[in-house]
Amino acid sequence: MKRYRPHILVAIALAIVLSTGWHGALRNALTDLRFSWQSRAASGNVVVVAIDAPSIDRIGVWPWRRRLHAELLHRLVAAGAGDIAFDVDFSTPSDPASDEAFVQALREAGGSTILASFKQPTPNGGAAHINRPLKSFSNQSWPAVVNVAVESDGLVRRYPFGEKLGDAVMPSMAVVLAGQDANRRPPFLIDFSIRAASIPSVSYVDVLRGDTAALDRLRGKKIIVGATALELGDRFSVPNGKIVSGPVLQALAAESILQNRMLRWTSDIGMILGLGVICLLMMYSWRRLAPGIRVAVLVAAGAVVELVAALVQARWSLVIDTSLFHIAIVAYLTAIALDEIDFRGLLGRIAESRFHRIAMSLGDGLVCTDEDHRITVWNPGASAIFGYAPAEMIGRPFETLCVVPADGDARPSMHDAARQALLVPGGAVVVEFEGRRKNGETFPVEASFSGWQGTEGFQYGAILRDISVRKREAERVKYLAEHDALTGLANRNTLHARLVGMIANAERKPREVALLVIGLDGFQSINDMLGHSAGDLVLQAVAIRLEGQAGDGAIVARLGGDEFAIAREAADGSEPIVKFAERIARAFETPLATGTRQHRVRISIGVAVYGEGGQGADELLSNGHLALSKAKMTRRGSHVIFEAAIRQELESRLTLESELALAADRGEFELFYQPQVRLTDGSLVGAEALIRWRHPVRGYVSPGEFMPVVNTSALSERIANWVMETACRQARGWELSGSGVRVAINLSPSQLHSGDLAHSVATLLELTGLTPSLLEIEVTEDILLNDEGRVLDMFKRIQQLGVRILFDDFGTGYASLSYLKKFPLDGLKIDRSFVSGLLSNSDDAAIVGSTIGLSKQLGLTVVAEGIEDRATADFLVSMGCEEGQGYFFGRPMPAQAFEKQFLAPELDAVSAA
Repeated sequence: MKRYRPHILVAIALAIVLSTGWHGALRNALTDLRFSWQSRAASGNVVVVAIDAPSIDRIGVWPWRRRLHAELLHRLVAAGAGDIAFDVDFSTPSDPASDEAFVQALREAGGSTILASFKQPTPNGGAAHINRPLKSFSNQSWPAVVNVAVESDGLVRRYPFGEKLGDAVMPSMAVVLAGQDANRRPPFLIDFSIRAASIPSVSYVDVLRGDTAALDRLRGKKIIVGATALELGDRFSVPNGKIVSGPVLQALAAESILQNRMLRWTSDIGMILGLGVICLLMMYSWRRLAPGIRVAVLVAAGAVVELVAALVQARWSLVIDTSLFHIAIVAYLTAIALDEIDFRGLLGRIAESRFHRIAMSLGDGLVCTDEDHRITVWNPGASAIFGYAPAEMIGRPFETLCVVPADGDARPSMHDAARQALLVPGGAVVVEFEGRRKNGETFPVEASFSGWQGTEGFQYGAILRDISVRKREAERVKYLAEHDALTGLANRNTLHARLVGMIANAERKPREVALLVIGLDGFQSINDMLGHSAGDLVLQAVAIRLEGQAGDGAIVARLGGDEFAIAREAADGSEPIVKFAERIARAFETPLATGTRQHRVRISIGVAVYGEGGQGADELLSNGHLALSKAKMTRRGSHVIFEAAIRQELESRLTLESELALAADRGEFELFYQPQVRLTDGSLVGAEALIRWRHPVRGYVSPGEFMPVVNTSALSERIANWVMETACRQARGWELSGSGVRVAINLSPSQLHSGDLAHSVATLLELTGLTPSLLEIEVTEDILLNDEGRVLDMFKRIQQLGVRILFDDFGTGYASLSYLKKFPLDGLKIDRSFVSGLLSNSDDAAIVGSTIGLSKQLGLTVVAEGIEDRATADFLVSMGCEEGQGYFFGRPMPAQAFEKQFLAPELDAVSAA
């Protein structure tokens, strides 16, 4: 069987080629190649009258009037041309005069004219449409078909003698021109060795205008009139990459007939005989001749056969098909190669070379060992990881790379891991162990072990990877998942998990579990004034101080922003939670040092104790935040322990905020005005604008109930701006009516922080037209505390407008006297808490007297609040106080009531209420 294997291979190759039709493509390629080797000129008996680009430029857009074709025909006949073939469509009528002129020209030509017919496919895939010349034309001419067949590769090679159109066979145009019979003759191969460029061509327009040189070339010639211009699209692809026009293709076919070059394929018998000879020759010489000699014989046979085929094709009209012969030669050459090459050894060497290239290029370490676990392969990746050169490790045991475990466990066994890998899908087992570098450093290694049966016994391999970076990254990710990145404290998730554990311990063994939620007071101002980098330093300093105060057993966490938490699990005898919270708060009485700066930061604390403050971690966190909110509102710098009333209070606050928003939308707010009088004579000097809320159900709501909520909500700025605008419009109205009443407005902190208050006041004065001296702005200490530099600049600009600024509630704060010196004030208002006890409390009288005296020295106006009787008013007059307000002179009242009581023309002074 081995003896006949090459010949069987050749037979299979030939069968595959014949079944797929590949030999046809090779046969055509060889024939075309022979055309390019040979070259012959046209006989010159066939001339193309070309409808070319110059003709279209001179005559106009195609199609032309048939009167021009008639004139052309007259010129051709007069020039002595022979047969004249028109490769032009004459199947449809044009204008009658032109058609009649063409019929007359055909009649005068005396039957020497050939007109084209052709099949045209229909768009819907039905039967082909036959285009014939009009009957009046065909009666005076010879019919001819111009269709040619395009082969599967898109080329035209064969030319038909004729084609059946309807019931009769119509000859092809070239056949009629050459005077051949078209009946029952098969198509022939056009001889494309005839150069298309050698076919004479005359421009249509030159013939039409009677060019003598052009007409002389047509005498006695066969003429084909047709389109050669690119824009007319009558083009065909022919062998050797050439493209010719339809008339030139007809001329080549006619030349092939006239030169007796109608090529035909030889019989297949010659091909079969040739294949038999080459097969017998190879069967005889396969084991008798050396492979090189057989290759030379095959190559020589192919060259000789192809040379003979080229000579036969050039001399006679025969085309020898040598395609299968060449395919057989190629198949025998392949069989010789397969027979001589040691594929098993070649594949082995290729695999070994590929393995070596892969092993040497791997970034990971690759180590292979023999069945005794001694290293046989050591790649550069392993050298980079362990620091050993290949020469240092080849032949040494694999266990040299492993650290002996401190607990006495055995080192990882490559034998066991590799044997186990054979039982695992994918064939590899991943093991982690401690490796040792050449310098003695130990590090974690990930090894993927595998094993295989080699030529020299069972062998092992391991891909090694240094995973110390990955381990560190995993630890880092775990740390970041459990800790705050800025402060290093536990984060909210870790705090929650620890709280869950503390609560579980408390359920098993009763003990106190408390959560302190801590918020920084005024931290936002640090960020705003000094920047977030300074704020971050403060947060880090707060974290350090909290950790120092929390003690062992407590966990300190950052919840986010400026909020922290301490969770504490206290046994009997531990510090009580109240004292613990007080100690934490006192710890922040000492300034925080951050670089070159020191910051005084107060903290507010909300405390939630397991049991009363919540039954789970989430509930403790929620209630701790509620207690913190309560502390920020009522006990800044101290702590509040959660109780159920706090939740109810805050829920009521949320409800109130919602109702206030609706009240602002519905216009339920009103301004009341309380008179301010000159104490010496009781005359009206101004009024303080005070907001009131007329609730649709509850009636008038006390400002003490809703204003604290307004001042700490998002509505603050909106309502404060409404108050200022409404008061200014009311004051302007009184001014226009002839009563210049100075209106005092309480400034909201939100108005100062949200934008340029001075610009807003100037715009409002311009909008309303109010005289600036009739507007008075009252400010409190909490407004002056924030951003003193900005507030100072703002007040100076407001005073430049002519608006008065008064310090309200003087004497109730911490640094009021310093503000009198620092800020540009026009006056101050003595708080009602001092005025109400003026007659009964000597301390209050001393304070009021000192304040009035100091104000006069500073040139400030003094207004006393809360005057409720004549005796108090008289006492203030005796102390030198000039102005006052209180229920004694009038309660806050709507604008209309104020006008009726104080602005009536007949009233010259204000009487006691």
